Amino acid sequence: MVSSAGATSNARDPVDGPAWRGRTTLGKLLETLGPLVLHLEFAPHGDDVHVGEPVIHDLGERVQDQADGVLLIVGGAPDDDATLDAIKQAGAARYATVVLKARGRDLAAAAQTAQEADIALLVAPDDMPWRHLDALITAAAAADPGRDSYASVGVGDLFALANAIAYSVGGAITIEDPQGHVLAYSNLPHQHIDVTRQQGILGRMTPDRPTNDAHYQRVCRADGPVRFKNPDPEHSPRLATAVRAGPQVLGTLWAIDGTPPLGEGAAEALEEAAKVTALHLLRARAHRNPDRWSRVEALASLLDGGTTGRIAATQLGIAVDTPTCVLAIAHTPDGESSGLRSARIVDLVSLYCEAWHPQALCTTAGDLVYALIPTRTDPRAHQRVTKFAEDVATTVHRTAGLVLHVGIGTPSLRLDEVPAGRRSADRVLRALAADVDQIRVATVDEVRSRVLLLALAERGVATIDLPPDPVARIIEHDQQHDTAYAQSLLVFLDAFGEAARASSELAVHENTLRYRIRRIQELFALDLDDPDTRLVTWLRLRMCQFGPPQ
Repeated sequence: MVSSAGATSNARDPVDGPAWRGRTTLGKLLETLGPLVLHLEFAPHGDDVHVGEPVIHDLGERVQDQADGVLLIVGGAPDDDATLDAIKQAGAARYATVVLKARGRDLAAAAQTAQEADIALLVAPDDMPWRHLDALITAAAAADPGRDSYASVGVGDLFALANAIAYSVGGAITIEDPQGHVLAYSNLPHQHIDVTRQQGILGRMTPDRPTNDAHYQRVCRADGPVRFKNPDPEHSPRLATAVRAGPQVLGTLWAIDGTPPLGEGAAEALEEAAKVTALHLLRARAHRNPDRWSRVEALASLLDGGTTGRIAATQLGIAVDTPTCVLAIAHTPDGESSGLRSARIVDLVSLYCEAWHPQALCTTAGDLVYALIPTRTDPRAHQRVTKFAEDVATTVHRTAGLVLHVGIGTPSLRLDEVPAGRRSADRVLRALAADVDQIRVATVDEVRSRVLLLALAERGVATIDLPPDPVARIIEHDQQHDTAYAQSLLVFLDAFGEAARASSELAVHENTLRYRIRRIQELFALDLDDPDTRLVTWLRLRMCQFGPPQ
């Protein structure tokens, strides 16, 4: 709900502010940070108003004076009295805008209060840390990304930024996207680069190495810089850190610890550089393809439940009551770098989605690709989505040689239901992964039993706080004595106790299987004549296939 007063007589009068006041406007701030960081809910004077320094506000305290400031309202829901009072105070103190989090609540009261207070209202994702948001807004609003050493770097000039970081950190730098594409690199003449870095620069992609996946995952999960020691003379030690906007990984920074070696403060310098790089990557995204990046980031936030359906509808350009379906797409292991696979898959799937519907959209989360598909509500909608998913898997396999699993989520009648659809698609995908050589595309209905087993395994339903059960003892016995009791018992129960059928599947003589079953009952006091015992034993054995026994 963006409101803009067209008449200039409504604009705020100029006021004295910080020395760097006026270097950016609300519109430029939003363009730089994008919908992944901020959504404009209400603007009484449009977005061509100056914004200045962010101020973190604790509810219950008096709002401090900060002309043209950006008030970050921490801790309250948008319809709390304390939040509404802070908005009123901010308007009286001549702030440019306030920022709050929806937290699943209606924004109508906050928007109405902002309108009465004559102040703009911005909404941040619920999972965006306030300290991170403060750093991003400070960098964007001041048009001075962080430290003095970066002040001369134009926002979005990644190659100049890489050189500035290399100078600050003391080692050659590459800036990469989450899939390992080299976006920019430093070229300071006195800093050594190794063979791997040379290949990455030439191919604009990190060369495939056996440790790539583990290294990238470690960097993206760490809270700060990570060091990697490499004995290979062609691959020098490295210091790396993730570049984030809130929980979203925008890219990574990699510094070579070679000749000269990195100094004592290199980790701190790289961590500081990551904050600056986040601003540059957000700006670079916006300028490459502003509409697509905006929608992709909005989709990622919607899938995670970080934004409301109403806000996502504005950002995605579709009605909030549009029926949709989420597809979760994963590749089967084939030895290729996972980052490269995901990058290739999302490009191919995006083309197919755009052919299906102009408002269909794809995004990535780790190694997974997600597609949001607008659908219809007629009885054949299910068949059409399934056929589309099968065509996607077939096309990607034919054109790229990649084998895909596609989990089809439960249909969503409104955008607010999309996060639930994503969770159901994830469950289907996990169920498909349990049988790699079986079906490749499925809905919840088609793998419902396996989805239920996975849910039970996750919740530990069959592993409550009791002494070790016979199944746990059977598995322990197999590990210690190299027996196959657990497998034999599961196949026997799967076959409804038909020894001939089970022995055929196990490739053993029928009498051998009968002997094993008798020994299992004797050794572990297992009464298979009892129906409850048979059910619980089978359930425990099946769930142990999805993870270690608890």
